[in-house]
Amino acid sequence: MSELIVIGYDDHAVARKAFKAVQRLRDDHVVELKGLAVVRVDEDGETHVDTPARTEEIALSATAGALWGLVLGMVVLTPGIGLVGAALGGLVGKLNQMGVDRGFRQKVSDLLAPGAAAVVIMASEITEDRFAAAMEPFGGTVLKTSLPEENERELAEQLTGSGTETETA
Repeated sequence: MSELIVIGYDDHAVARKAFKAVQRLRDDHVVELKGLAVVRVDEDGETHVDTPARTEEIALSATAGALWGLVLGMVVLTPGIGLVGAALGGLVGKLNQMGVDRGFRQKVSDLLAPGAAAVVIMASEITEDRFAAAMEPFGGTVLKTSLPEENERELAEQLTGSGTETETA
């Protein structure tokens, strides 16, 4: 099971400091990351996403990277955009089953007002008490949901087109 954690801040500089703290927590084995980003909304309402400078900082497979990208995009970047296509609709349905429902996405959207920022974390393992203690000095509003491993696997299969279907000639 993965945890999706979004910590909202009124100040981008504080969010960047919190982001760096999460990277240190990863190095200290307090949290095992599947994805990490800092998201900020400028004064014009445009969303900007920063991920670690080096992609090898978080060892992601292509599937895990696609999963993280989809989760990040659905939670942060497209809360009010209409969906096109049955495949995308199926993926969104799976995200809803995983706990990333419209209500959670709306709460994230509410955190990201112009001038605000958030640290978005997808963790496969986390030592809750140590993580909370390390993040406490930064304050912020914490939103959290769980992503069951079984649902993650199904979503990853949908993303890659793998699974149990076979093609007949």
